[in-house]
Amino acid sequence: MTLAASIPDLLRKRAELGSDRIALQELKSGNQVTYRDLNDRADRAAALLRVMGIAPGNRVALLCRNRIEFFELLFACAKLGAILVPLNWRMPASELQPLMDDCQPGILLFGSEDRTVAIELRAPRRLALDDPGPDGYVIQRDSQHTCESRPFWPETECWYLLYTSGTTGKPKAVIQTYRMALANYVNIRQGMGLRGDDTTLNFLPLFHTGGINLVTLPALFDGAKALVLPGFDVDRVVDLLADGALDSFFGVPACYQAISLHDQFNRLDLSSVRTWGCGGAPLPDNLITAFLDRGARVCNGMGMTETGPTVFLMDPETVDSKIGSVGKPQLLSTVRLAGPDGKDVPPGESGELWFAGPGITPGYWERPDETENAIVGGTWLRSGDLGRQDDDGYYYIVGRLKDMFISGGENVYPAEVENELAKHPDILEAAVIGIADERWGEVGQAWLLPRPGHTIPEDSVLTQWCRQRLAAYKVPRSFRTVSEFPRTGAGKIQKHLLNPEHAI
Repeated sequence: MTLAASIPDLLRKRAELGSDRIALQELKSGNQVTYRDLNDRADRAAALLRVMGIAPGNRVALLCRNRIEFFELLFACAKLGAILVPLNWRMPASELQPLMDDCQPGILLFGSEDRTVAIELRAPRRLALDDPGPDGYVIQRDSQHTCESRPFWPETECWYLLYTSGTTGKPKAVIQTYRMALANYVNIRQGMGLRGDDTTLNFLPLFHTGGINLVTLPALFDGAKALVLPGFDVDRVVDLLADGALDSFFGVPACYQAISLHDQFNRLDLSSVRTWGCGGAPLPDNLITAFLDRGARVCNGMGMTETGPTVFLMDPETVDSKIGSVGKPQLLSTVRLAGPDGKDVPPGESGELWFAGPGITPGYWERPDETENAIVGGTWLRSGDLGRQDDDGYYYIVGRLKDMFISGGENVYPAEVENELAKHPDILEAAVIGIADERWGEVGQAWLLPRPGHTIPEDSVLTQWCRQRLAAYKVPRSFRTVSEFPRTGAGKIQKHLLNPEHAI
């Protein structure tokens, strides 16, 4: 290890620069820690993990809701050189066990809400975060002497593993390095204009890159304050917005949708939030407009677990004139639009988004073949997303390469159709898939979630709505109504799970 390729212990540095500032505050329990406290707890947690037999490179599985201990354990792993593996608490034990078998953790730590599942999982050792007794995490952690942790973090070393959400198939673990975390800090900080005196909110699930990196980890690097909710609670979020308690806010479209449907929305003064961000899935045009009407310029963005995640982010000044854009590549991100032959497409045409830069993952855990397929020449990450660039350099996401289907020889991008359907006053959300058709090869099938208190119109009405806005070959041939969509932890619709059982 050379110092030139290493990053100093960022939590220790932050504690030195502002030790008495509040780092994290749990809104449910009222617990809070300063940067000095957080660094001390992380040091002791690292010592505890070492005592329990965890060595550098070993995996540490963690099954819990959003809480302070998540971040102290994340930093403890950095100090020790271990690898944190956050587990999806929405999964049953039968789905989590293959992930455990894949990463082979030396210990499983868990919160009280997930005790039943944790006990079902096979693990060499378990440790309960909420056990108040001598065998519980807190007493064992606090009994440790703070020991000398490693002063530098090798920038390309794995810090934690994030299992993909499985929108298209079996989850795999994406390697997250220290360099990726630092690149994301640069990208999202300058993109959103985050500041060290900000107060932000942590509620996105911590088994997902958004919960860690958008924007809590950058806030901790910056010395800001993060309020922590166990999960998304629309009433509590609306109260915080109404009280002017937040300077920055990042959510996924499902969160913005829920806020817009809240009975207080039309009375909210959103001006106290200086900067708004959105990612995880396309933000429908009608939601951008709804928040603009309330004085909130929500900056749509795009990234992946494999990109750390921030690549694109809209700038606030042009949100209203470039509705639907995800903005431009941020400071430490490089982007290409490639055709099937791997060559750049002509200006104005759609192509697959390829990414490069220090925020790109080195690959998938123990999956060399998949790593080689995804990262061309060890440099360019193939995203699987289709995009286009306008004359001003702003990018638009056309859809997923795997979602695109061909109808009568024409390419159909479901995201475009979904966006138009979502503008219908009775439709809250839409998902379009391609299904086989004898005449046209494939045609669209639309799955529709109605707005609360509304009913989805008849197919003929929806067909007419689409024909007024879309070319005929893009209009879905059938429509189905759902009471809810199967989703990932980031709120993305899992289209591959849609089946007749979801229709009503």
